[in-house]
Amino acid sequence: MAPILQSSQPWVEKYRPKKVKDVAHQDEVVRVLTNTLETANCPHMLFYGPPGIGKTTTALAIAHQLFGPELYKSRVLELNASDDRGINVVRTKIKNFAAVAVGSGQHQGSYPCPPFKIIILDEADSMTEDAQNALRRTMETYSKVTRFFFICNYISRIIEPLASRCAKFRFKSLSEEIMSSRILHICDEEGLTLDEEALSTLSSVSQGDLRRAITYLQGAARLFGSSISSKDLINVSGVIPQEVVGALYAACKSGDFDLANKEVNNVIYEGYPVSQMLNQLFEVVVEADDISDEQKARICKTFAEADKCLVDGADEYLQLLDVASSIIRSLCNMPQEFSYEN
Repeated sequence: MAPILQSSQPWVEKYRPKKVKDVAHQDEVVRVLTNTLETANCPHMLFYGPPGIGKTTTALAIAHQLFGPELYKSRVLELNASDDRGINVVRTKIKNFAAVAVGSGQHQGSYPCPPFKIIILDEADSMTEDAQNALRRTMETYSKVTRFFFICNYISRIIEPLASRCAKFRFKSLSEEIMSSRILHICDEEGLTLDEEALSTLSSVSQGDLRRAITYLQGAARLFGSSISSKDLINVSGVIPQEVVGALYAACKSGDFDLANKEVNNVIYEGYPVSQMLNQLFEVVVEADDISDEQKARICKTFAEADKCLVDGADEYLQLLDVASSIIRSLCNMPQEFSYEN
């Protein structure tokens, strides 16, 4: 039974670092937290930075290194954005857990087991302002027996009274070299073959998110076997092939609306998400050397408007067609507003 469970385990969990010192690239954070673990006296902590770079892993590693497997379940409360974390949960579940005192001197082998509990609030920036405000008093009242670990992508969404009560740790985006070394390690462990082009593609499509890169790698391994190509990773990731993006942009540059409409229809018929197409078109436009900054600004403004409409539930075909026509007008220096009377 054990081998089946092992083989079906997500690689994100299988290769998640178990100790703080194993977290990749976050050297300053690791150094400070390693010293903190030696004294076993943690302050309230706030981890912030882009997704998939080790914030949750670090928080879980600290908790495991402090309490070990036996006391972990009774000493640590994890709440994610998928849990209800409104003001009522703060007043009941969180407050009740925080209020319970724990005994000291419960050393378990090499684990220090300090006399406090830990509450990990993952994706804390999605908590309502009322819920965050309700936490202020709880943090102060039970600070002797409970520590809070806040994890978020955007520190600006954490109210200042909470942020000021925490030691802040900024997690940096992972470089391509760090991601590649970690991916190659997993490939060696799993018996996979990944060439230089595929490795570069994986770094590109995952955009610095190591968790996403590992998930794409596992998906490609399940679908295509041990030898994985760049094309396989693009298929798994849902990224639109560059030739499709290039064809739409070339049609817009030609100034031929009918040709652009044909390419838009092709995108829709192939089932590519228009929001993804906007992201990739944005990269093409920004990196283009043959159009002016003013033209780029007008086109990017159109991307923003279309993206907002898509979020509000607008029709994908009409939004992409509107973007294509706006690119044509911008590149051909046509007026942005025109009358249909002519």
